[in-house]
Amino acid sequence: MERVDHLADERNKAEFNVDDMKIVWAGSRHAFDVSNRISRLVANDPIFEKSKRAVMSRKELFKNTLRKSVHAWKMINELRLSDEEGIKLRSFMDQPGFLDLHWRMFVPAIKGQGTEDQQHKWLSLANKMQIIGCYAQTELGHGSNVQGLETTATFDPKTDQFIIHSPTQTSSKWWPGGLGKVSTHAVVYARLITNGKDHGVHGFIVQLRSLDDHSPLPGITVGDIGMKFGNGAYNSMDNGFLMFDHFRIPRDQMLMRLSKVTREGKYVASDVPRQLVYGTMVYVRQSIVSNASTALARAVCIATRYSAVRRQFGSQDGGMETQVIDYKTQQNRLFPLLASAYAFRFVGEWLKWLYTDVTQRLEASDFATLPEAHACTAGLKSMTTSATSDGIEECRKLCGGHGYLWCSGLPELFAVYVPACTYEGDNVVLQLQVARFLMKTVSQLSSGKTPSGTTAYMGRAKHLLQCRSGVRNAEDWLNPGMVLEAFEARALRMAVTCANNLSKFENQEQGFSELLADLVEAATAHCQLIVVSKFIAKVEGNIEGKGVKKQLKNLCYIYALYLLHKHLGDFLSTNSVTPEQGSLANRQLRSLYSQVRPNAVALVDAFDYTDHYLGSVLGRYDGNVYPKLFEEALKDPLNDSVVPDGYHEYIRPLIKQRFRSAKL
Repeated sequence: MERVDHLADERNKAEFNVDDMKIVWAGSRHAFDVSNRISRLVANDPIFEKSKRAVMSRKELFKNTLRKSVHAWKMINELRLSDEEGIKLRSFMDQPGFLDLHWRMFVPAIKGQGTEDQQHKWLSLANKMQIIGCYAQTELGHGSNVQGLETTATFDPKTDQFIIHSPTQTSSKWWPGGLGKVSTHAVVYARLITNGKDHGVHGFIVQLRSLDDHSPLPGITVGDIGMKFGNGAYNSMDNGFLMFDHFRIPRDQMLMRLSKVTREGKYVASDVPRQLVYGTMVYVRQSIVSNASTALARAVCIATRYSAVRRQFGSQDGGMETQVIDYKTQQNRLFPLLASAYAFRFVGEWLKWLYTDVTQRLEASDFATLPEAHACTAGLKSMTTSATSDGIEECRKLCGGHGYLWCSGLPELFAVYVPACTYEGDNVVLQLQVARFLMKTVSQLSSGKTPSGTTAYMGRAKHLLQCRSGVRNAEDWLNPGMVLEAFEARALRMAVTCANNLSKFENQEQGFSELLADLVEAATAHCQLIVVSKFIAKVEGNIEGKGVKKQLKNLCYIYALYLLHKHLGDFLSTNSVTPEQGSLANRQLRSLYSQVRPNAVALVDAFDYTDHYLGSVLGRYDGNVYPKLFEEALKDPLNDSVVPDGYHEYIRPLIKQRFRSAKL
């Protein structure tokens, strides 16, 4: 039977070449080819089927994850996929599992912190999956405050061993993915103690389970922490707890690239700069930003397609009702999220360049740009993950009641994604790190030190503290210089205000504590400026493809002007814009929404997501929503029988009023 495209009319309205936009979204022709090929490889493999996750028991779901993960590993080897292709395959599998932590955390930790000998020994096993690893840092009582970790690693010079111990219940490792049931090894972070002296937190490679029968080794208590938010979702992952009872490991299992303990128990720092660890942190956080664009794009794709399918009200003389996407209220909520997905994609591209630049500088012992790069990646991780989790939930609301169905794909997407606001740094804590960096940068302005990188605009403080926006009409808000100046003035003035208020406190730490909320807002303004500036730089550069640049410019200014509208109080209180200029920005926004409207479906088609990856009846490529909703409903186990279990026991006695009277 020929497939009918219910969204064909929408696609025919597009004013740009969708295939060209797919290349821009992917980053290159090569990246698109890899993504397109691997996504379809996964979609066509029945083992990766995922429509029944919501009704699986926890044990069924976990076993299903093991099956998929091992199948993915076999495919990677049998098809001789490259590292790039392997990463894509695991991503399109779309089911959190132990492979994620093994490859994203365990292996990089050994690469970054292990000596050459340690890397040779452990990575030769890890790369072949002959051992399975996880990253055991977070504890029951401490997450963001890594220096507060309680697990100890005490050196015993008599046996040349470290004694790993959990002295309190709160010192239990808690949350590491892959730990609960799968991992054979872990990189465990513990307080290093030699000769009674605490040297702070260090990493150790620890075997947890037997390689023969997978049972926990003596002295180790390990298990799963239990069900998490949502059906399916992250419950496919065995997040675990771990306690040590004076568990011994050889001295050479301390990761010793940055520091080591000698046979005699002497603590020795190596010649390798500790700053090299930050290179790994930059890499992890840039990948999180890229993942934010992917997750938000999935939600926006579902909401946009369904908004074009769904019709409500507006019927004239019995004609067709109005498409929901044509209502300005829907556009005002949806199109900024569409623009955000593209914005986060391009700032993610820039962060990949930043990671390469930082790595090269670190290898040359150039640490000058490291503080700025650290603050930048921390802030962008925080800002993009918060915006994405909020955006996914907004997309669910944009789909009305049907968005609440599991088969819409949105509830599970939200449940899987929202932990990103916490892992790899709590978002508020990260923004406060950015704020400290900004306060330091502001304090150095008077000394003549020139800010660089993403804080370069602060070098023009004299101008930005005095300038007034030159916007006179709505079209002026399409001038990149005027938009950037407004965002720069807002960010700088908020930072300077915080710095001035801090200076009024005798105790700077007390002042920082009192001004936490203001500092977070100043950091957020700085991060939003970064994203806006990188989006503008992208659209002002060379972009090939029919009509592609025009659409990206529209999205760029929707992103910027919607932020201005949303945070208008900041712009007004800092005198970065006037109320009249704020009104002109809103007028321009409405015009941009009208220009994006005929291109909306094509703009989400450019994400090139398969129906398998989207996992949404509402976001189907062909728009055939309503018959498929019925099909999904009939698959539910409750519909296996017409008369439900429990009818004779509960319902019939109720409606027949046949109850036995209780004797008191």
